[in-house]
Amino acid sequence: MKKVLAFDIDQTLNVAKTPITDEIADLLTKCLEHFEICPISGQKFDQFLIQIVNRLPNPSPELLSHLHLFVAQGTQYYRFDPAKKDWVQVYNYPLTDEQVAKITKTIETAAKELGYWEEDKLQPGDEIIENRLSQVTFSALGQKAGTEEKYAWDPDHKKRDQIAARCQELTPEFEYEVAGTTSINAITPGMNKVFGMTHLLEELNVKKEDILYFGDMTQPGGNDYPVVQMGIDTITVRSHEDTAYALRGILGIL
Repeated sequence: MKKVLAFDIDQTLNVAKTPITDEIADLLTKCLEHFEICPISGQKFDQFLIQIVNRLPNPSPELLSHLHLFVAQGTQYYRFDPAKKDWVQVYNYPLTDEQVAKITKTIETAAKELGYWEEDKLQPGDEIIENRLSQVTFSALGQKAGTEEKYAWDPDHKKRDQIAARCQELTPEFEYEVAGTTSINAITPGMNKVFGMTHLLEELNVKKEDILYFGDMTQPGGNDYPVVQMGIDTITVRSHEDTAYALRGILGIL
């Protein structure tokens, strides 16, 4: 029997950049009674809280101690301390200021060369390139754009594949992964989900065969593909509805 259920977030647990549904929240809460639950995503810590944690229906501190937040592809890890009744950061591997500046310039240059820099579409206070400490993320339309707009911008990943390829040519010392609906995550080599899942194994003291992973970007070049390459059992989903269907099945046989 699996001990850990690990999840990508956008388009796996939710509609991209939106809070999880009541059904997913209920299913995750029930799963916390039987498994260690580990969302791992390129998003920032506060988005994990907004999209997942704050949606759970009155979880006890004990239940939350089985929820592990692997932020920025697992290069940051937070767990709940029942005694403090708060989240504590276990580790963080930030980029240097010089690395952030170089990646930021590279992404902007590549996107502008290819005609995919759409600053005019940003909402007030939003930004296309975001420093997430241990990674830099390109979001073509910013974080505040509407869901339908995001889904329509690059449904076949071709735009982001081109940007990522050009970035790789300009600064081969970094890696660029397509993620979510409009995003590219820029990291130092090895700081992808392999890094996060390897630390998950260590922090939870489990083996690969103890984990079941859910993700929507499991194809080569997708940000879930490194998990597949690790040999971890993976379920490819197209949406949070697929994930809900699978979780109902898992809970149904316990």
